[in-house]
Amino acid sequence: MFFVHHPSIWDIRKAPDVFQQMDRDLLQQFKDRKICIYNLHVPLDNFGKYSTSVSFANALGIKSQKPFAPYFGALAGVFGKTDLITIQELRKVFEESVGHKVSLYNYGDNKIKDGIIAVVAGGGLDETIDEIAQNKVNTFITGISVKNEHSKKAHDFAEKHKINILGGTHYSTEKFACIKMCEYFNKFGLPSEFLEDKPVMEDE
Repeated sequence: MFFVHHPSIWDIRKAPDVFQQMDRDLLQQFKDRKICIYNLHVPLDNFGKYSTSVSFANALGIKSQKPFAPYFGALAGVFGKTDLITIQELRKVFEESVGHKVSLYNYGDNKIKDGIIAVVAGGGLDETIDEIAQNKVNTFITGISVKNEHSKKAHDFAEKHKINILGGTHYSTEKFACIKMCEYFNKFGLPSEFLEDKPVMEDE
């Protein structure tokens, strides 16, 4: 069985056609070899022990407190508590966790307000930034944070409301949920292995 979060590849370098479907010949190979493909997108994003944002927060030592960010009936983000004091400290921990440089859009105070961080694995900048401001949180970590024509409005909003944004790519922030799922399968006596991929640095 091949467990995946996404049913298709999302690649910002292919804009505007960012969704790349699996090759039909490859699908036939899976069928011929009797390999099932098990895809959980929104269910895995929804707040819970194995969710993308909770798993991402845990990897950074952030303790999830409450969910936010409605997404197709799910709550895909979390507000979490950290002992870190500054944005620079958070950036260092972020980079150590994902294994590469991350982007920082330093729109607000260097101090993390009340030690609370908004976390949304993968993306969601445009859909969540207003809710983050309403909760008076000044630090947001996510995957896709690149400032472009599509995200300019959200970046302008973040700058106006002094919300710092840190981005570490779509892949690198969502992979922790798939790693965590290996524990889930192992609990049921199903040996599993996480297959590492490469992040698309243009996401930042």
